[in-house]
Amino acid sequence: MTATRSRTRVPGACAATPPHRLRADAVRNRERIIGAAREAMVEFGAEIPLDEIARRAGVGNATLYRHFPDRLELIHHVTLSVMDRTADKAECALAEEPDAFQALRRFVFAAVEERIGALCSLLSDGVDKDHPDLHAARERLEGAVEALMDAARDSGQLRTDIAVGDLMVALTQLTRPLPGWGHPRTESGGGCTDFDRFVYRHLVLFLDGLRAPARSELPGAAATLEDLRHG
Repeated sequence: MTATRSRTRVPGACAATPPHRLRADAVRNRERIIGAAREAMVEFGAEIPLDEIARRAGVGNATLYRHFPDRLELIHHVTLSVMDRTADKAECALAEEPDAFQALRRFVFAAVEERIGALCSLLSDGVDKDHPDLHAARERLEGAVEALMDAARDSGQLRTDIAVGDLMVALTQLTRPLPGWGHPRTESGGGCTDFDRFVYRHLVLFLDGLRAPARSELPGAAATLEDLRHG
């Protein structure tokens, strides 16, 4: 069964809001630094030199340190950025796709583009998980993904025995690069140089497994994000 829903999209509602009280050029520099850091950390790990991040962002070291006094501050904001961007994609998918399961599918592939599987392990150490900004970002992300899943479940297209935690764990695991597979630091030529094509194949298999009616009974209980935080 396919659910078709009419939604009114507020112009600009899916665009991220830049930080307040910064000049336009400062906002651009800040966003470039965070974007460069996100990509560099996926490629080389969280300990990549900050001057390399500045170089990739096209700014001077002084500009980077003016926005982010130390590595932990930068990691904190990269984490916020990934969570906010992922929530944006969930909200936009729900607002723009008339079919509920297609909206969920769109979000799953968009989340892969954020490299959440690679970043979760890199950014977990040293981040203050109880920071109010991170708490708010988690709540927003969880709410956005729950809304997507609720819509797909209400349409009869999503199996009823899974929750947000199940989805996010699967996305994290499926998008986490295997050791030595296509990593820039790998010296041997025997790795997989096109890991993404396997990721997308497995995501399609995973999405097929989410569809209702379920063809098997899952062990255990559905996992929430709260379960993941305290498990």
